[in-house]
Amino acid sequence: MEIRVGPPNLTVHADEQFLVCAPDGTIAAGEQQGYFSVDTRLVSGYELTLSRTPPTLLNSAVVQPFSARHEFVNAETATSGGVIESGTLHLRLDRTIHQGLHEDYDLTNYTREAVEFELELRFEGDFADLFDVKEQRLVRRGSLESRWDSEARTLTTSYRHGDFERGLRLQVQKQGSEPEYANGLLSFRIRLEPKERWHTCLLWVPFGGGEQEGGPIEACHALLTGDPELARRRREWRARATRFTTTDMGVNAVVERALDDLGSLRMRRVDKDAAAHGGDGIEEMVPAAGIPWFVSLFGRDALVVSLQTLPLSPGLATGSLLALAALQGDRYDDRRDLQPGKIEHEFRHGELAHLGLVPQTPYYGTHDATTLYVWAAAELWRWTANRELLARLRPHVERALAWVDADGDCDGDGLQEYKTRAGDWGYYNQGWKDSGEGIVDADGSNADLPIATCELQGYVVAAKRAWADTLEQAFDDAPGAVLLREQAERLAEAIEERFWWEAEGGYYLGLDGRKRPIESVASNQGHLLWAQAISSDRAARVVTRLLEADMWSGWGVRTLSAAHVAYNPLSYQRGSVWPHDNAILARGFCLYGHGAEGGQIARALFDAAERFQHRRLPEVYGGLARDEGSFPVQYLGANVPQAWASGAVIHLLSALLGLEPDAANKRLLLRPALPDWLDEIELTNLRVNDASVNIRVTQDGLSVEDKSGDLDVSAGLAKSYR
Repeated sequence: MEIRVGPPNLTVHADEQFLVCAPDGTIAAGEQQGYFSVDTRLVSGYELTLSRTPPTLLNSAVVQPFSARHEFVNAETATSGGVIESGTLHLRLDRTIHQGLHEDYDLTNYTREAVEFELELRFEGDFADLFDVKEQRLVRRGSLESRWDSEARTLTTSYRHGDFERGLRLQVQKQGSEPEYANGLLSFRIRLEPKERWHTCLLWVPFGGGEQEGGPIEACHALLTGDPELARRRREWRARATRFTTTDMGVNAVVERALDDLGSLRMRRVDKDAAAHGGDGIEEMVPAAGIPWFVSLFGRDALVVSLQTLPLSPGLATGSLLALAALQGDRYDDRRDLQPGKIEHEFRHGELAHLGLVPQTPYYGTHDATTLYVWAAAELWRWTANRELLARLRPHVERALAWVDADGDCDGDGLQEYKTRAGDWGYYNQGWKDSGEGIVDADGSNADLPIATCELQGYVVAAKRAWADTLEQAFDDAPGAVLLREQAERLAEAIEERFWWEAEGGYYLGLDGRKRPIESVASNQGHLLWAQAISSDRAARVVTRLLEADMWSGWGVRTLSAAHVAYNPLSYQRGSVWPHDNAILARGFCLYGHGAEGGQIARALFDAAERFQHRRLPEVYGGLARDEGSFPVQYLGANVPQAWASGAVIHLLSALLGLEPDAANKRLLLRPALPDWLDEIELTNLRVNDASVNIRVTQDGLSVEDKSGDLDVSAGLAKSYR
């Protein structure tokens, strides 16, 4: 089955712009719909009529991430020349987004006589900040002005609040008849002979965003290609990226959708920083975190995607590390939770950010992004051995490590803790479960700050070990490597001593502000396996615990146990299922030799993806138990597509393959653990250092099909840990 998700909407997007509308193309001001550009809703209302009568929708669909088509016929329509019978006029509306929106209106007369009628378009623009739209807290702060230029056939609406300005020009082109504007309606008088066709283009051109380049696509009906230059870059990116092919056609379709979404989420604003090391800008990119609410550079999201997708392409890690380096903290600013060396959480460019009414300018209220930065830089080295790039990143890594050891450990006890310094607008929780209620104590109340969640400790262990290896290989810094490994070992011991929960056979969710264990069974402990921070014996118990009935929904591992007093399977992070979280668990399971259990998670997520529209995993879905005839239930308000949900698809396959690159020594080791439901995975153009290789992995082993460059490929068994 393919399920339809939530209120029916169509979404198209490109760069920092997106359009959310109803299936009939309309936009309702009271809904979370509209045309958004750079965190501002430029169009909050849109309505289309034929002589004051709404047409009848036949079908509509998103054709590409950046385009959609709507097909209509007329309802019975009264005109000054008589009544036009229903179903005799065909109306097609095509929309293609790129630095604006190109609309194509095509009308065809299928009656046996000439007809006269009007096409009428009503637009409203509230120019609301994205945060206000999301919270349904619409406040007009500035002033609006609209002007119609009949000679230029342009309607211009401007919004100003102090020195903040945004605007939209509606430009009529290739008009089949002259437009008129009155009483808020843009209208066209149309006369059509039998079988005659009428066409007009309408361009939506935003201005005042500061970073806008170019304008809407000029070509009509460019549904498949969109902008020619971006289309070329997308094709080139896909040509360079590793191709993952399996013997499961459903899995292949999910993979293709994930790759399309990753490629479509790139943001031009950060392309310059992303390619700063001298790359050609095809692969080096930073994906927007998600559509519609996270069209921005998010530190944690970009770095998780980087770690997920290194087997696919090094470009997302390269781009993210360079772009985030440009924003690394260099001073203290408590109002933004900013500290020296810290990696940002979120950067916004709308009215509220411009006027300092929100902290996202950028905001630094994330604890894990700084550690993930170190880990991602080390992993990028393992895949590429690019010494020049690494030398560029090294100062930023060292500043990040200094933050980990100082401000990251706010009370000096050797553990990583977080607490906001930003007052009432700071984030209470600053790990990946960063909703206000994401980290709960046994009684369901919020844990007291500062909080030391278990996975934050594991990330530091992994990052310091990985960077120690990098220091030795890339910079011949043995003393620095020894120091980092000693620090990592002390923290690993502290995890075992202070976080182990014998009664539950797992690890505490964390320690609260009084260093008391947070006695909640949650998925966070599975990240310790991904970080390879715990012993094999205890890892085995964690695997067992996370797959017990209260944690396993059938569609994945829940974020919080169903036995917990605060459990709600339809909440954001108290019992829901997150694809990226589950892919991390699957990778951790496989690293410790629990391939069958990792495969169990992978199968559940691919099953879920095959049931969602377009075979696309959303940001989060419900933790409701799977039974006969059931389907996954998407969280209302989830971002779709979302970068780390798409990256999770690649992470799952790389988990089953057990990829371990050593680019500096020109080696690639695989520790495959194919589940019984997947006979084969084939990799084409997998790159390690300057070599590329095609590999086929089956239940019986692996074979190297083709290789270019110097690379030793071998297979091994799962590691054993202390």
